[in-house]
Amino acid sequence: MQQENIRNVAIIAHVDHGKTTLVDRLLWASHVFRENQQVEERVLDSNDQERERGITILSKNISITYKDVKINVIDTPGHADFGGEVERVLNMADGALLIVDAYEGPKPQTRFVLSHALERGLRIVVVVNKIDRPNANPEGAVDKVFDLMVELGATDEQLDFPVVYASAVNGYARKDPEDGNMDMVPLLDTILAEIPAPDVDPDGAVALQVCTVDHSSYEGRIGVGRLHSGTLHEKETVLVVKADGTERTAQIRKVYTFENLGKVEVPEAHAGDIVAVIGIEDADIGDILTCPDNPVELPAIAVEEPTMAIVFEASTSPLVGREGDIVGGRQLKERLLREKESNISMRINELEDKSGIEVAGRGVLHLSVLMETMRREGFEFQVGRPRVVYKKAEDGSRLEPIEEATVDVPSEYAGKVIEVMGTAGGIMEDMASDETMTHLTFRIPSRGTMGLKTRVLNVSHGEAVLFHHFKEYGPYSGEMAGRKNGGMIAMSTGKAVAYALDTLQERGRLFVSPGDECYEGMIVGESAKEGDMVVNVEKTKNLGNQRSSTADKAIQLTPPITFTLEEALEYIEDDELVEVTPQSIRLRKRLLSATDRKKAAKRA
Repeated sequence: MQQENIRNVAIIAHVDHGKTTLVDRLLWASHVFRENQQVEERVLDSNDQERERGITILSKNISITYKDVKINVIDTPGHADFGGEVERVLNMADGALLIVDAYEGPKPQTRFVLSHALERGLRIVVVVNKIDRPNANPEGAVDKVFDLMVELGATDEQLDFPVVYASAVNGYARKDPEDGNMDMVPLLDTILAEIPAPDVDPDGAVALQVCTVDHSSYEGRIGVGRLHSGTLHEKETVLVVKADGTERTAQIRKVYTFENLGKVEVPEAHAGDIVAVIGIEDADIGDILTCPDNPVELPAIAVEEPTMAIVFEASTSPLVGREGDIVGGRQLKERLLREKESNISMRINELEDKSGIEVAGRGVLHLSVLMETMRREGFEFQVGRPRVVYKKAEDGSRLEPIEEATVDVPSEYAGKVIEVMGTAGGIMEDMASDETMTHLTFRIPSRGTMGLKTRVLNVSHGEAVLFHHFKEYGPYSGEMAGRKNGGMIAMSTGKAVAYALDTLQERGRLFVSPGDECYEGMIVGESAKEGDMVVNVEKTKNLGNQRSSTADKAIQLTPPITFTLEEALEYIEDDELVEVTPQSIRLRKRLLSATDRKKAAKRA
């Protein structure tokens, strides 16, 4: 039986094609905000990091009401590293708005999210966004989406998709790019007409599968999912079936449904709606809440395996505790195990020798978002170089994650980009050129993507666009060369001095400024040659009594190179660490003493 007063819609797209802006416009169109209300742009990107990076990291649920129909809208991340979020929340939807840039057309991430939506049989509505852009080609974008759907094996019914043309920034949607309509009504009408209502059994036994887990310091764990059948009441006793098959009973304390930008407590929720429940203390993603007398079975939620792992350790830096409040190994372990409960797409386990916690995720960005969150919470810790997660084939050979990388680059730099990709182990699979741009597709080991973006931008003068996402596990492709240049390693603990840095900058590039705290074993710069060199950053000029200090030429220092977390992780080698504090990102050797490093090199 269809619940005609509900629609569940996921919004999927390549990163930066305008999903979150479009949701803003739908909220305005359904009069969630007053006409004169001051509202920030991209209101759903509420997390600090989401605002700074300009990307969606966590999926969000909102609901709007249009013509007495409740439309539950799920905004999903567009970045492949957060694909675990997308896969889960598509379980709650009956249809999806696929947003495509009118100028760029479908991009690699469009393929990733669209393939998951088609697998689940969702009804797709194509929204061609940014039709106001110069050189926009809305019809061309629709043709490319059709070709992509054919390639992904869409059914005839899915290929007969409705198209809406929009400019989310300007707040209008149209059935035809030139029809002059200036509001979002055509899109809302299309959602009601084309997205199927949930086909559920309102009189059956209760069945709800938890797709995301929220956490409230006041209420505890909040399980969010779609009610597949029955009516769920507060204070109701349900059977909780865990992913491993274990069962127990629990009482639901409160039931919430989504309304506008928040949740509203209700005495009961009906089949087809997306609900949040409180009272299941150890609620996990994939848990099924069902009727104890007549349990309902639902298919398990499958999430792709992580491909990259990193080890978190308590900081052993001489400067530990100066900038962060939380420095202990026990607190670090507790925080990461708490993350394990709510983040199903990460695998978090303590190492056997108890020396650290290994966190495996989808890529460097996925891991660095967790680190950035923790440093903002006041944690100080150190991490090693990310390493890929290998698998064993049936014949015992080693398999490694292989990614598909696509590069859009001005044609004049295509040769240099191909050379860089080749040195990183990339094999070119496709090349297409038009008058100015060349589109390149490569198959590349995940190990080769470390630091790749910086090198591609360097050779293309910042004009290339690189995107890569996990494709499959393939045969191990041999050793890869690491960083060619050695590091400048500080020989003592103290503050860097301008006089010393002036002489060092002739021999390489610096990572520190005068007055920065340095310690023995810290990497303070990159040498122009191979091999590390130990340097003195505290050296001052000895002044005789016959000359005043002002008689010297003014020292001019080149500004130091500063690293973001992702850049630091991609820069370091196996014998180096990144020290992360709330205020600083420092690079250091694993063994701080030069003597210890020499002994270790001899043993190796």
